[in-house]
Amino acid sequence: MLAIIGYLFFENNKASMKSAMKFEMMYQARMLFSEIVLEAMMNVPHGVKVQEREMFLEKLKHCRFKVGYYDEDGKAIYTEIKDPIQFDKNFYIENNQCFTVTENKTVHLGIQYIVLKESDLSGKIQELRLRIIGYLMLSFLLMGIVGYFLGKLFLKPVREQIESLDRFISDTTHELNTPISAILMTTQSFKDKDDKKIKRLEASAKRLSVMYSSLTYRLEGKVEPAEVLCFSGIVEERVGYVRELIDSKRLNITLDLEPMEVLMARSSAHRLIDNLLSNAIKYSDVGDSIVISTKAHVLTVRDTGIGIDEAVQEDIFKRYSRANEERGGFGLGLNIVLSICKQYRIKIDLESVKGEGSTFRLTFPKRKKEK
Repeated sequence: MLAIIGYLFFENNKASMKSAMKFEMMYQARMLFSEIVLEAMMNVPHGVKVQEREMFLEKLKHCRFKVGYYDEDGKAIYTEIKDPIQFDKNFYIENNQCFTVTENKTVHLGIQYIVLKESDLSGKIQELRLRIIGYLMLSFLLMGIVGYFLGKLFLKPVREQIESLDRFISDTTHELNTPISAILMTTQSFKDKDDKKIKRLEASAKRLSVMYSSLTYRLEGKVEPAEVLCFSGIVEERVGYVRELIDSKRLNITLDLEPMEVLMARSSAHRLIDNLLSNAIKYSDVGDSIVISTKAHVLTVRDTGIGIDEAVQEDIFKRYSRANEERGGFGLGLNIVLSICKQYRIKIDLESVKGEGSTFRLTFPKRKKEK
């Protein structure tokens, strides 16, 4: 808004300066014509010689503009102007210089046109432009400073609430770790008992553990050193970790794993696989199938679950976004997958048809020594 106001102010003042210059120059030209008419009338009986006329015209100049006197054919009688003159215009600007051409219908001393030239207008306009730009920049700076402090003042309660909420979530997830660990340890002690209730309890505990890991990974944001990992082995390990979840839904899982090494942090590899696998389990129905393969630096996780509607496929990687509200979750899993992929330059592709299932394909960058 300030920029628009400044521009309009500049254009208005620029037009006013041009108009004022035009009228001043035309007024000065008329005054010169009056002097010429008076001189011609005083010398009517004996006339004015050419030499005397030039001397008269040279002395006649009393304005701040350069002056040129021309006859009816546009030929210079006496002039200080070296530029070519456009006699068909009474006022024009050329090369940042103003010209007025004043014509007198009655010729005196052989003069029909008086041309005035002014060269200071462009400098004044430039000065005006710089002044307005300076005022605008000062206004923007003052507004920015005031806005910064006002924003800081008004957002302080919001920031405090967000920090308080973050601390609450962090403390809550930390407190969850103890009962989850206790449940898992308890269920491990009943391994010899083939009890459906025990398996259901262990599956629920494993699911809580995966959710806890995702929350803490997002909240803590720790940077761990990368290492060379046998990715296919980690896939097999994480599938074994959630075997109870897979069995509880009677899913058919197939592993087609070829040896594959990647360079990344172990916790990131765990979160990557856990979230892709958890997503496949969550959105599969009883009796569906999941196929996981590692081949030629590509991890593929394919399921025959409910699939993802094409209209929401672009949004599922956003934080807190869920493809299906009925299946639960926090909407963090795929966002974590995307952030890990960006961190390690992993290309991620999704193919999904609603009602037929989804395929996530992750292409890992080749390590330098393998090129």
